[in-house]
Amino acid sequence: MTKTLLCTLCLALLLVPATASAVESDVIVTVDSTSLRFSPSQVTVTEGQAVRFMWDGQALAHNAVADDGLFDSGDPERDVDYRFVFEVGTAGTHTFVCEPHASVGMTGTITVEAAPVEEIEEEIPVENTPALSMLSGLLATAFAAAFVGRNQEGEQPL
Repeated sequence: MTKTLLCTLCLALLLVPATASAVESDVIVTVDSTSLRFSPSQVTVTEGQAVRFMWDGQALAHNAVADDGLFDSGDPERDVDYRFVFEVGTAGTHTFVCEPHASVGMTGTITVEAAPVEEIEEEIPVENTPALSMLSGLLATAFAAAFVGRNQEGEQPL
């Protein structure tokens, strides 16, 4: 195998667990075809999380389109598997409809909560602090001066 192919395979293997865990946290919205409703019709996610619209074998074609244009699963279809990730900056309430069935109330709401802000505390190593280095340098100089001064007067060193 070439190095490029090996690197590509390694990268693919590294990405599989991240993709699998991302899909596990997806919120799934399906269709209740007996009452022409999304199920569930109201969901809450956090920025960075995805909503996955999934249905198959429906007698009628459906889609999911955000009123604000944020997402659109495409033309109405009987089989749909559409995933949308709510990126940072999309916090708020987003309503969506099934275009062919909006008039009969086939609507939904997605509430997107802001992602928690992670504060990163930066530790400053003590040995790299200029003020501390200067203070220790001054103390060492003072000690050396006192030591030399005592030795010049004929006193015994410490």
